[in-house]
Amino acid sequence: MQALAFWKAVAGDQSNFIEGLIGLLEKHHVRYCVIGGQGVNAYADPLVSLDLALVVSVDQLEEVEKLLAANFHVERFPHSLNVSAADSKLRVQIQTDPRYFEFPERSSVREVLGLQLPVADIKDLLDGKIWAALDAGRRESKRRKDLLDIGRLIEVHPELRDRVPAGILQRLSGPLL
Repeated sequence: MQALAFWKAVAGDQSNFIEGLIGLLEKHHVRYCVIGGQGVNAYADPLVSLDLALVVSVDQLEEVEKLLAANFHVERFPHSLNVSAADSKLRVQIQTDPRYFEFPERSSVREVLGLQLPVADIKDLLDGKIWAALDAGRRESKRRKDLLDIGRLIEVHPELRDRVPAGILQRLSGPLL
């Protein structure tokens, strides 16, 4: 089974939500890239997730919010726009934290879920995962997944290890709990 078909089956995506969302971004020439766990999947052995995290260029964010709201269900949160469709369990988050806004400019096209999509540079992905792992406001289960993603990246790309704070490296070398 192809990666996209598998992911859509797991996500119960009956509405072709992912294709519709990506198609809409591309049709309107939105500069964006994949970040988060799916971005990590483009550089390391993939893990299944119902989440797709994106960041769009800051100058297009307002336009993208209106565009998506006209086609999907959109909720605004302090650091994200959460986008969903009625017939899909897939969760798309558009990151609105300013630290991520330059990521699309450094992205490159890679395979994600069987699709060729712009993916954040591996150093940017690692930085994003470090920020998330250190965010005390995030649920502990999310921060554990962030640690796992950091571990996956530095396992495949050990040259990135020096970018990871000592406290995170200590957590990676011991039990994650």
